[in-house]
Amino acid sequence: QVQLVESGGGLVQAGGSLRLSCAASGRIFSINAMGWYRQAPGKQRELVAQITRGGSTNYADSAKGRFTISRDNAKNTVYLQMNSLIPEDTAVYYCNAVHISQVYYWGQGTQVTVSS
Repeated sequence: QVQLVESGGGLVQAGGSLRLSCAASGRIFSINAMGWYRQAPGKQRELVAQITRGGSTNYADSAKGRFTISRDNAKNTVYLQMNSLIPEDTAVYYCNAVHISQVYYWGQGTQVTVSS
């Protein structure tokens, strides 16, 4: 089992920044990749950014140039730095971990609201 705890969401004005954190615990040695997804009201959950065990990153087109995913292995924590936020970024953001068995683990979600 892998447990994920997110923090850092909130309300911000358009153009502002937020940093999300996701602390992992449990069988973290079996995690292949970690990432962030988001789900806006009435929409499907979508990948925002992902970082693999080897450090490779992958971003949604909407996140490229504005968001940065990073990790601190010593703290078993993944971060999502979000800059130049726009109202369309408003969503619940979920931390995700992909186990080597291809099981997906999810955090509880953190709300990000961007006001215009």
